[in-house]
Amino acid sequence: MTYCVALKLAHGLVFASDTRTNAGVDNVSVFRKMHTFSVPGERLITILTAGNLATTQLTISELEDRSRAADDRNPSLLETVSMFQTAQVVGDMLKAVIARNDDTGQKADSKFNATLIVGGQIKGQPPRLFMIYPEGNFIEASEDTPYFQIGETKYGRPILVRAFDAEMSFEAAVKLLLVSFDSTIKANLSVGPPIDVQYYANDSLKRGYETRIKADDPYFLKISTGWGEALREAFQHLPDFNSD
Repeated sequence: MTYCVALKLAHGLVFASDTRTNAGVDNVSVFRKMHTFSVPGERLITILTAGNLATTQLTISELEDRSRAADDRNPSLLETVSMFQTAQVVGDMLKAVIARNDDTGQKADSKFNATLIVGGQIKGQPPRLFMIYPEGNFIEASEDTPYFQIGETKYGRPILVRAFDAEMSFEAAVKLLLVSFDSTIKANLSVGPPIDVQYYANDSLKRGYETRIKADDPYFLKISTGWGEALREAFQHLPDFNSD
């Protein structure tokens, strides 16, 4: 299992993903689930991956290979004319990889299942954010749905629902995501650090701030401890149930 989130703010995009993969409690590995394709001054595209590791790795490898190959392998993610076409290319590739490995045909419940988040900006167009399903189709973030989660989503979602604000700063957005990740990590052992974080400023058309936050990171520990204490304090201030 995994946990990945992307936020669409008024002034940019924020991405975060854990790096844990599990094949049983005694077989835990670290794999990157955030992948960026960029041409400085022209485009920035980031992909988050969740699901079957072989499927996601092969999908990303195929997309990377296409971006380096000859013209007959176009369109690559470095040459798509819009973020909509980018989402189409990624969706088609994901669907093809799943179908290639599942001899019973395309199924939503396939053991080769994977879901992706694709976000970024191409010069002259607004930044856009998409969630891509195993079938290759996708939906786009909007004012009503300004963020996407994939993987183990249920534990961190209440944090986002209550505290997300499209006008919040990048720094506040990262804080929000770390609280969401901390809640998920504490509830599900299949999600864990390091946590990869990236944010992109609208119209910058270049890689923005990127970092990897480890389990012993002082700020992450402060967030985790502070959030737990704040919840306990808030709980104590709520009125007790009256059974009369």
